Amino acid sequence: MKITVNGKEISFTEGLTLNKLLIRQKIKMPEMVSVELNGRILKRPDFDRTILKNADKVEFLYFMGGGSGTE
Repeated sequence: MKITVNGKEISFTEGLTLNKLLIRQKIKMPEMVSVELNGRILKRPDFDRTILKNADKVEFLYFMGGGSGTE
């Protein structure tokens, strides 16, 4: 089966969950990443019970903060 992760197509075996994908992709700071699956942001508790399917599109999103807001 194939899915698209951050714009790149990868092959995987059936039964891969989002949590396992995070590990497989060696995502740094997985506790800080949000996951979009087929255009929908998932809640963290859903990562372990969401099984990926052929042609799914996954995006890993990091939200960064910072700056003082003044110049």
